[in-house]
Amino acid sequence: MTSRHTSTRADLVRDACTAFAAVLDGLGDDDSWAPTGCRGWSVRDLAHHCAADAVRGLVALHTPTTARPDRDAATYWAARGADAVAAAEVRRRTRAAASLYPEWDELRGHYRESARALVHAAERCRPGGTVRTQGHVLRVDDLLSTLAVESTVHHLDLIEHLEGCPGPAVDGLAEVRRVLIDLWEREPPEHWSDEHFARVGTGRAALPAQDRAQLGPEADLLPLFS
Repeated sequence: MTSRHTSTRADLVRDACTAFAAVLDGLGDDDSWAPTGCRGWSVRDLAHHCAADAVRGLVALHTPTTARPDRDAATYWAARGADAVAAAEVRRRTRAAASLYPEWDELRGHYRESARALVHAAERCRPGGTVRTQGHVLRVDDLLSTLAVESTVHHLDLIEHLEGCPGPAVDGLAEVRRVLIDLWEREPPEHWSDEHFARVGTGRAALPAQDRAQLGPEADLLPLFS
């Protein structure tokens, strides 16, 4: 796998977080209760989840190790979403934690602060270093890719039921595409946009019957993670 330079990956994180925060900033209190593309989560719940992921990334960047990486930017996602019981527990805990913020502005402020700290750390991290996160060891640039991918995919979840909101950063969608191609080991159909590939590749959109027939057995590998 060809990895980008760490500074480029830091740019991806910055752009993805900035785009996500821009949507939150444009939403009022009523909007914050709208459903999202994540099962059982409102905008508030998703905002809290993404703030928590920014904190996780911040902790990981400050947890260096000399151990050899056991995951990269693509294989990190290989088993994501496969454990339904664990996913349900995350949904419950996130809803409970988000409910502790009575004011919408306080909650989105928590996201802004967490994301800003993550970006600051990402832009100053040591190139070529390795870190620990969630029981795995990743190179720093691969960790940053996973953070940009998660933020970008959740941006699609965020705007699923909101009209007129801007979409994810273009370079974030391109990174999602790159990771999905690595996992699928093939290019998507030419008529798929990066956003459509992101939705189909992560199970957020159904695969059209015509595309399923064209792809044959390879269609059964979708979604590649969720």
